[in-house]
Amino acid sequence: MDTKTLSPAHIDDIVQMALSDHVSFADIKGEYGLGDNQVKAPMRDSLKPGSYRAWRKRVRAFGVRRAQHKKWNALMGIC
Repeated sequence: MDTKTLSPAHIDDIVQMALSDHVSFADIKGEYGLGDNQVKAPMRDSLKPGSYRAWRKRVRAFGVRRAQHKKWNALMGIC
């Protein structure tokens, strides 16, 4: 799905989901069929430049922490 075909209400929902710390890109893809880059475009258009950079930094940090957490769980034998 392309973000150009989505209604403004759906784009607002996607922005809110992306800003939430509890929703992953996979969740957004499951609901709207949009990949990472397709989510970043409306975020860039909706947020101020500094807010967008802060959001990207936070999202990258979450990804690193999740990867480290999964690696630690695998080493400890925790599923």
